[in-house]
Amino acid sequence: MKKVYEGKTKDVYSLDNGNVLLKFKDDCTGKDGVFDPGENAIGLTIDGIGKANLETSIHFFEILKEKGVKTHYVDANIDEATMEVLSCQVFGKGLEVICRLVATGSFVRRYGEYIADGTPITEGYVETTLKDDAKGDPLITEDALDLLGIMNHEMYQSMKKQTIEITKIVAEDLKKKGLDLYDIKFEFGYHGDEVVLIDEIASGNMRVYKDGSIVDTYLGH
Repeated sequence: MKKVYEGKTKDVYSLDNGNVLLKFKDDCTGKDGVFDPGENAIGLTIDGIGKANLETSIHFFEILKEKGVKTHYVDANIDEATMEVLSCQVFGKGLEVICRLVATGSFVRRYGEYIADGTPITEGYVETTLKDDAKGDPLITEDALDLLGIMNHEMYQSMKKQTIEITKIVAEDLKKKGLDLYDIKFEFGYHGDEVVLIDEIASGNMRVYKDGSIVDTYLGH
């Protein structure tokens, strides 16, 4: 096993069988010691959050598997805070895909003159950003992704369709617990010629509310 990448919340190792091992850490994105899934930098460390995020990811990956949605997920070991996944290639230097079910956060900061905070987005709104901390993860359009050779239109449409489908599955599961999903962030890659969900489906990547108040989702799924 060889470490091939050290990320903000996970380390990545290559395995002899050709798959990849993700090691979840207790670091969280945030600012000034406050947890915020929308931030690009590590803002705090929470004991046990790595395993909690792994458990949440397993929970949702297993649901997707039951529903026939292919992802990179293979297996996991909660005690060691690791998840085995298929080896996938990221698009370009990495993309983040956000699906918004309610207008809030940076979406309202950008478009607040046209939409009020808390406005439902019934069908979901998908936007894509480049993974680039130095530039603040800038937004990028479907046409620009194609023009730059990062992703063609067919791949983008597959990613968008999966994003909305997966978001609705996650939202339905949270609704059973009395929670409302406002937005969620995913990463996609390609395995062979298929576009598949990669990385994690963890509390640190979603904004969840209960009775109109934001929930500290890192406390568990």
